[in-house]
Amino acid sequence: MLSPGYSYKLKCKSINEKGAWLYAEEQQLFLPRSEWLEEVAPDSSVEVFLYLDRDNKPTVTTTLAAAQVGEFALLKVQSIGPHGAFLDWGLKKDLLAPYSEQAQKMEEGRRYLVHVCHDKENRPIASSRLEKFLVKENRDLAEGEEIDLLIWAFTDLGAKVIVNNYYEALLYKDEVPPGLKRGERHTGYVLRIRADHRIDVTLRRPGAAGVKDAREIILEALEVDGFLSLHDQSPPELIRNQLGLSKKVFKKAVGGLYKDGLVKLGDQGISLLKK
Repeated sequence: MLSPGYSYKLKCKSINEKGAWLYAEEQQLFLPRSEWLEEVAPDSSVEVFLYLDRDNKPTVTTTLAAAQVGEFALLKVQSIGPHGAFLDWGLKKDLLAPYSEQAQKMEEGRRYLVHVCHDKENRPIASSRLEKFLVKENRDLAEGEEIDLLIWAFTDLGAKVIVNNYYEALLYKDEVPPGLKRGERHTGYVLRIRADHRIDVTLRRPGAAGVKDAREIILEALEVDGFLSLHDQSPPELIRNQLGLSKKVFKKAVGGLYKDGLVKLGDQGISLLKK
């Protein structure tokens, strides 16, 4: 049997004037014509999302939810009911976050980062108690590996992030670019695996590749008026706010640009050399 809260590719077996019957294993599900994104033909496959309607009846839609079971998403509270908060996840029926699964009492109109899971009756629900769904110690990641990042929360150390919908990790303060927001998704990289097996991440490719990216950022900034009021003694916060780079990466990139004869270094900043 198919489980609600996931997307599936189902084969069309028959069509009538009202819609199409989709089959999977022992189930048959009806997709109304109003849900067709394109013409459906017998024996063709249709990607649909399976959820439970207000009567807890399995229902399919071609609209994919903001997150499926096992994933995290920043969702807005549409209303509050006797059993919890109802979150907009892009479907006709809102997603329930039971009071018992709320890390803090949710308020209508606010957005919360939640994990989509099943309750004891196999119904999709949301939980903002994120820690219980995350692993803190590394099991299969390698330093330098490309990963998917979801910005979770900001702390004095930087930003807590969710890696690959599985790990809890840390993006250090000097790696946080200006304008980064909770709930944003980014491609990132494993910066290091610490001695305690915790994971530190970065938004920039580590090593030489990351320095190359930083060179391009600095050159683009210099193209505006040919000068940047940044230098070796600039505070890390100023460099991060202007360029989104850590001071360490900034200094390596500037050193490379200077050796290549592309910039001139001065007490007040960096000048672009015209060729």
